Amino acid sequence: MPTLLLWKGHRFVFYSKETGEPPHIHVLKDGKQLKVWLRECNVARNAGFAPHEVNAILKVTADHRDEFEEAWHGYFGD
Repeated sequence: MPTLLLWKGHRFVFYSKETGEPPHIHVLKDGKQLKVWLRECNVARNAGFAPHEVNAILKVTADHRDEFEEAWHGYFGD
């Protein structure tokens, strides 16, 4: 599970066995998890984050989207 970014205790990662899905990241903190589609920068699944946390995470994701997509394609080779 490569870690792409650490931000205010949040880990931005992708799982190494998630081939076959569009590029996305998971954001983990304190047992909570958010899955974000990178192309649209929107929520695929939220498990525990409050709306204001989701908004902040989406802003950080948008700021780093190009880096995250590059890492995804570099790792999975697609």
